[in-house]
Amino acid sequence: MSVGRLKDRNAVVTGGAQGIGLAVAQRLLQEGARVALWDIDAPTLAQAKSQLGADSAVSTHMVDITSLEQVEAATAASAQALGSIDILVNSAGIAGMNAPVATYPADEWRRVMDINLLGTFHVNQAVVKRMIAQDYGRIVNIASIAGKEGNPNAAAYSASKAGVIALTKSLGKETAKHNIAVNAITPAAAKTKIFDQMLQEHIDYMLSRIPRGRFVQVEEIAAMVAWLVSEENSFTTGAVFDLSGGRATY
Repeated sequence: MSVGRLKDRNAVVTGGAQGIGLAVAQRLLQEGARVALWDIDAPTLAQAKSQLGADSAVSTHMVDITSLEQVEAATAASAQALGSIDILVNSAGIAGMNAPVATYPADEWRRVMDINLLGTFHVNQAVVKRMIAQDYGRIVNIASIAGKEGNPNAAAYSASKAGVIALTKSLGKETAKHNIAVNAITPAAAKTKIFDQMLQEHIDYMLSRIPRGRFVQVEEIAAMVAWLVSEENSFTTGAVFDLSGGRATY
């Protein structure tokens, strides 16, 4: 770990109250950044702040990322609390239900898309405007290996994460001349509370697809993110980084 690599940098982490988002926030703090945690779950958000340390390095904001108005308000509030927004890690998302396309409820499809894809668009749009104005920024959108391969009985989730990958590639090209790096990561499954939304047979399927024979640890994801949001990542943008334990085929 390069302690101090993110000194004087300010980060927004969505879905920051638990799971991958919380692990990322903890790593960014360890490397010297100040962090604004966004989450829709107020009690869990308060618990996360307590866990990370209730000091000036951490601010919390209750945000529904499907609402552009809430995202814009949280962006302004975070910038005021931190002084600027140099880093964005978009981790907020849901798995949705497990069902085949033939019987997948349209309302559930829209819910997954609204949170995972539309929400990611809202957050990227609101934050990147400030990054363009300051001619600096690092964005990491957390997608999934399912967005590249498509998991059976999880078409909504897979399609939403494929959309996140494409959004990342487009935004990376649009901002390449502004010293802004926009990248995505595509982890294999991590054993977090998102598993509570899945059928056991689907969890077993995902594990069977990982040559390493285990789920990725949130700390391993946070380690990759920490480099991607640092100044050391001065060239790569619009790219996709796999943490699939050997599953990825392209």
